[in-house]
Amino acid sequence: MLKRFKPYIRWAVVVATGVFLLRTLITHWQAVTVLQLRPGSVAMLATALGITLLAHIWSGWVWGWIVRDVGGKVSDAWATVTYLQTNLAKYLPGNVWHFVGRVRALQQQQLPLATAVVGVVLEPLLMAAAALGFVIAGGTQWGWPQAVALVVILIIIHPRLLNPIVTRLGRAKLKGQPALGPMTDWQGDALRHYPLRSLVGEMGFVLLRGAGFAITLLTLASLDWQELPPLLGNFSLAWLLGLVVPGAPGGLGVFEAMLLALLTPEFSVAVVLGSVALYRLIGTLAEVLGASTAWLDAWGRDRVTPETDSALPLLPAGGGGDPMDLPPEED
Repeated sequence: MLKRFKPYIRWAVVVATGVFLLRTLITHWQAVTVLQLRPGSVAMLATALGITLLAHIWSGWVWGWIVRDVGGKVSDAWATVTYLQTNLAKYLPGNVWHFVGRVRALQQQQLPLATAVVGVVLEPLLMAAAALGFVIAGGTQWGWPQAVALVVILIIIHPRLLNPIVTRLGRAKLKGQPALGPMTDWQGDALRHYPLRSLVGEMGFVLLRGAGFAITLLTLASLDWQELPPLLGNFSLAWLLGLVVPGAPGGLGVFEAMLLALLTPEFSVAVVLGSVALYRLIGTLAEVLGASTAWLDAWGRDRVTPETDSALPLLPAGGGGDPMDLPPEED
């Protein structure tokens, strides 16, 4: 029954957020048009772009840790390039193609399908836990439900619970993707230990994204130091809902609508509208720059023979490549 109505739910989310944003923009468009950037805003926007790009690079690096948590033998450089190459696919309808691309890349590194799925699906779970931690630390008005959700996630990511859960979710999520191979004979012990280091790494990703938004907001409004913790908490909550709500590729629409609802008590609607528009532009540009750089780097390395270049052979355009200079296997 739920599967039958799932496409309609996605469209309902898209339409509802679109109507909300459009209505807000129509109501406040005059205030938005008179907004003026503060002195030094160009430099601040460039800084926000650099920090957001660094956040995506760091997230790819952390994904390499996650892959090694499930027994994959890949280098940090390979993981980062693969992550950046597949990142833009999250904006395609279905919001699953970046996951599919990463699973296929891990399969080409000789990882079993079940292990590859766990290594991919574990990442958004850790991101959600990291975001919830900042929501609670920021002291938002909805703290206790997030605290319960955080405890649940921290329990779920224990290997004894996560392996069978992610295996089932992964099979459901990737069902109908014949390019990934058969969904039978899965092993349920992919995650070998509690992914504490990867969880801390994802907290760094959310913190960098929040810093990028805070700097973007500073181009249109003043901000005191004591306002930073609740701002980061509200940003994390909006970003998290954009991550988990179905029907919103890349969180498009949901993230902006939630920030409008959460920040308008402290900032004017015009300032929040201008900030979220600028940040969406900065975030998309950072992802395009990251993907382009990764593809160019992989293409350049693929053209250099091993005899003339001692650097890591990263992922070529087709998604393959042998991971070299591997870190020691963790217990």
